[in-house]
Amino acid sequence: MTPTSSARKALVAVLASAALLGAAAVPAVASAPAFAASFAGYGDSAHLGYQKAVTVRVLKGVFERGDTDVVDRYVRPDYIQHNPLAPDGAETLKNLGKAIHQQFPDAEYDVKRVISEGDLVLVHSNVVLTPGARGQAVFDIFRFQGGKIAEHWDVGQEVPESSANGNDMFSTVSWPQTQRPGPAWLTAYNKKLVTKAFDQLIVDKDLSAIDRYWGTEYHQHNPAIADGVEGVKSGLGGYFEAFPQLKVTPKRVIAEGDLVAVHSHYVNAPGERGQAIVDLFRVRNGKIVEHWDVIQDVPATSANDNGMF
Repeated sequence: MTPTSSARKALVAVLASAALLGAAAVPAVASAPAFAASFAGYGDSAHLGYQKAVTVRVLKGVFERGDTDVVDRYVRPDYIQHNPLAPDGAETLKNLGKAIHQQFPDAEYDVKRVISEGDLVLVHSNVVLTPGARGQAVFDIFRFQGGKIAEHWDVGQEVPESSANGNDMFSTVSWPQTQRPGPAWLTAYNKKLVTKAFDQLIVDKDLSAIDRYWGTEYHQHNPAIADGVEGVKSGLGGYFEAFPQLKVTPKRVIAEGDLVAVHSHYVNAPGERGQAIVDLFRVRNGKIVEHWDVIQDVPATSANDNGMF
């Protein structure tokens, strides 16, 4: 996507107006530990369950209700922002929430899946500002410090009208058809497998990695690539040929159960700013069986000095 898309323009306008707004007081909310119980399961530790619950509460509170109290409770005042449209600080986040709620009172942050590892949480969502719109596919990554959100990265892409593979950008097609991550004992193995597969296929541009690490049942959610193993071979093969100097630098890998996300900087040719991309893979029985991604151009300017990575 480009930063001049209609959805991004709307967010730019909201961010600009947010700087003029003050934070509003709202009624107190339940404690995060109590809310975390709703995310327990599949071997979640209390630590990971808490982080996931807090993250969802903050996202939905800010963007759906303009709730500034959740920011006071769960976000550090020195919050570090990597979204190029937003300055640092919790106050900016509070003002943004109020502005979005005023301009888009029916906005929905439809969370599809959440995973957490260590101090990081990754959220895959469909963000729809106005009812009936396709909205954006968004990956948010949050870092926790001392039980509060300390840092944020994100990547957003408009949802297109059609798809080359017949799958939408959010659903789970592989079995079992659940959005929740699998058992925690799978995390370390699957993270190692996906890291190897990603490095060989995407970083080293070795298409034979598909035969080693991809399952015969492979479901694709990138709307520009055909479904199945042959689809990814053809799609990536054409991409590598078109951009022989492509350089991909993984920045962070987050895994939980059968889901593994890689946040990377893709640069098609030297001198370009490139793209921020999150690739999310699902692993079953030692093979990659499903893939979602979100792609955003790195803009020329930013409201903060932190960069997108």
